Amino acid sequence: MFKLAHLSDPHLGPLPDPKLLQLFSKRILGYLNWRQHRSKNMGGNHLERLVADMKDQTPDHVAITGDLVNIALPLEIIGARAWLESVGEADFVTAIPGNHDAYVPGALKKAREAWQPYMSGDDKSGLPGEPAFPFVRRRGDVTLIGVSTARATGPWFATGRVGAKQTRQLRETLENLRDEGLFRVVLIHHPPFPGATNWHKRLSDASRLRATLKRCGAELVLHGHTHIDSFEEIPGPIGPVPIIGVPSATSAPGGRKPAARYNMFEIEKSSNGWSVQMTERGFSGTGDQINEIRTRDLSGFYSNSSS
Repeated sequence: MFKLAHLSDPHLGPLPDPKLLQLFSKRILGYLNWRQHRSKNMGGNHLERLVADMKDQTPDHVAITGDLVNIALPLEIIGARAWLESVGEADFVTAIPGNHDAYVPGALKKAREAWQPYMSGDDKSGLPGEPAFPFVRRRGDVTLIGVSTARATGPWFATGRVGAKQTRQLRETLENLRDEGLFRVVLIHHPPFPGATNWHKRLSDASRLRATLKRCGAELVLHGHTHIDSFEEIPGPIGPVPIIGVPSATSAPGGRKPAARYNMFEIEKSSNGWSVQMTERGFSGTGDQINEIRTRDLSGFYSNSSS
């Protein structure tokens, strides 16, 4: 059995004091948003406690689906590397970027350089001079496929895009891994299902990605971005593909969005295909304790078939 933990959108704080010149951009909006809203909802030690609880569940691997930082200041990016190291070694943790990690032009390149050991494939894709995304990490029968939707956007926009080239490479990757009979987990920041977000926060080429999944399939698609727990399905070549999101890993209980949470997937090959159990753990309601929130048996998605 392989245990995969998924958390997202830590938006690591506190925000470093920016230089005035660094605020002459879209960053001024994110800075004000942090001061007025996010610092209140994302303060405290909820992330630290959530990660400690996650480690107590002894996962075999951890997936983090973006938005490690807030406005992509250089000191934020450096701090996020230290946080990744506190979660685990690079072969134990896989990360992909979100829109906040690419908040202004040039930020994503700096983030990729700083987080490269956590954001590259087993074949060294993602290293300087090599294709960055999608990258593939194989862990036994389970493969993690890192996709980037992170793009610098204008003020008041948080859209993402996969792009034609990455989509073509993703299609080839999914087909090859399917032919090997592996369990394929696609990691992406922006959710690809219809109506997932407001227009100004959408995945702009979601229909192209859905077409790829309809043709090639995947066993799981894990995302962040929305800061809510969500469970959706989109068509695959044989049956539906589950699309699963998780709340921000730093959200305090009692806020407008669900409190900090992570998902744990127990994946095992069975005579009927795959056995997959999902457990949601985190803070709930206004309470300050970490609990098991719900469990789901996903095995029906894979019985006697492979998507």
